[in-house]
Amino acid sequence: MLSQSILSGVRVLRVEIRRNIGITAPALEKVADPIQKLFLDKVREYKQKSAGGKMVDPSPEIEKELKNELERVAKQYGSDGKTDMTKFPEFKFPDVKIDPITN
Repeated sequence: MLSQSILSGVRVLRVEIRRNIGITAPALEKVADPIQKLFLDKVREYKQKSAGGKMVDPSPEIEKELKNELERVAKQYGSDGKTDMTKFPEFKFPDVKIDPITN
């Protein structure tokens, strides 16, 4: 009975150690693998380039295709050409005045 409780305790300890290592490893930012370092550098570079929500390194063809698609969607959904089709629409629900019922 004592050996079973020791074995279950060791299993729990192994799981906890594995979880803690998994959580703290990215926080340490100590990269020994050159492939991993290259990957992290590229992710950081992409984050800097994508600031502001714009596309990263778009070619003129891709920009033209995006413009054409936005124009097509605007025509399809009846935009007046002044509405920004990339923003989520704002809904306004005015309060309706209800006349009180008098007896």
